[in-house]
Amino acid sequence: MRGKQTVRDMMLSILVMGVVVAGLYIFLPHGGTDPVKTVSYNVELGQARHAAPYPVAAPEGLPKQWRATSVTYDGSDPRASVWHLGFIDPQGQYASVDQTNGAAGAFISTTTQQSTRHGTQTVAGQTWERFTGGRYQALARTEHGVTTVVDGTAPFSQLAELAAALRT
Repeated sequence: MRGKQTVRDMMLSILVMGVVVAGLYIFLPHGGTDPVKTVSYNVELGQARHAAPYPVAAPEGLPKQWRATSVTYDGSDPRASVWHLGFIDPQGQYASVDQTNGAAGAFISTTTQQSTRHGTQTVAGQTWERFTGGRYQALARTEHGVTTVVDGTAPFSQLAELAAALRT
């Protein structure tokens, strides 16, 4: 009588299910996808350049391996508007450009997550302050009341490449 399940029937059912699962695993794609979502920032850049009370900086001429991942502009306070443009560099490290016309010291501390000043670095003929020790290392400069911070987990060589590509 087949109405009664036996251990043998149960083992055969498990084996058949195992073959089906193994087949799905082999033939369906899995893993290997890049989790980084890239964004286009041209529209936001144009809007920020129109609305900001300062010249908004963005890179020009970076290699295609630099992928933009985030972009924001907050102009709710015209005395402290903030531009942000984040990237993943060719080595997979984070780097960003952040600007404000607000208080420089507080902005640098917040943006770099409490890094401290450690000397200067010349990039494309301009002197930038170097910041280390916080979550991010950074290059920062203030000119005409506007503070620009290039920061992230990327090494200083990559941050300098991003800083050198900035145009307003």
